[in-house]
Amino acid sequence: MRTLTERQKEFEERWKNQSPVLRQKEMERLAIDLSWKSSQIEGNTYTVLQTESLFKEGKRAKGKTKDEAVMLLDHQTALDYVLSKPDYFVELTVEKILEIHRFLTKGLGIQNKVRSGRFGISGTNYKPLADANQIQKALQDVCDLINSKRNALEKALIALLFIAYIQPFEDGNKRTARIICNTLLLANKYCPISFRTVEPEDYRYATLLFYEQNSISSFKKMFMQQFEFSTANYF
Repeated sequence: MRTLTERQKEFEERWKNQSPVLRQKEMERLAIDLSWKSSQIEGNTYTVLQTESLFKEGKRAKGKTKDEAVMLLDHQTALDYVLSKPDYFVELTVEKILEIHRFLTKGLGIQNKVRSGRFGISGTNYKPLADANQIQKALQDVCDLINSKRNALEKALIALLFIAYIQPFEDGNKRTARIICNTLLLANKYCPISFRTVEPEDYRYATLLFYEQNSISSFKKMFMQQFEFSTANYF
């Protein structure tokens, strides 16, 4: 079996030999898949084809809520911002996490600030921190940990797990974690991850297992599978 490093090298070789036009088309395709899947994990009922129509033609799907369309378009805006500043996320800060959260929740009535107060999560007894100062410090500690790592995949996995674990915002935490995960991959010239083949219930199970038992095995396996999928299917 090829290692993730080997798959990354194959991606780098394809990227190097690909025209800018084809790179752009592939990035647009991945962005549609990522926006659709990230939103689906949160309960959004748009299909991937409806997401493509929304992005390319501005067509909102019949029978869907306005918030579902806004959630998807917010993903597009966040990803456009990330792609416009390829080196900006080489070093992660709390302020940059807040920026991404702001893009991802615009128009959804969600406050763009570190929350304060008790916060429960359905399906688990895990209780995130309640004090805003403690949450802020936890986020800073995660940024420091990520910035201390040299391996881009390790950086991305830490962000994906721990931003969601801290639950720094009143909503949009996992969405923010998934986009930050990809900003770190892109900033380090790694293939981004679309999560295209993840089943929402499997994603939630792996997340809750980490919340309850601090076990990363299921989540790490899922992350590796999705990186393999992306390196094999994009660019």
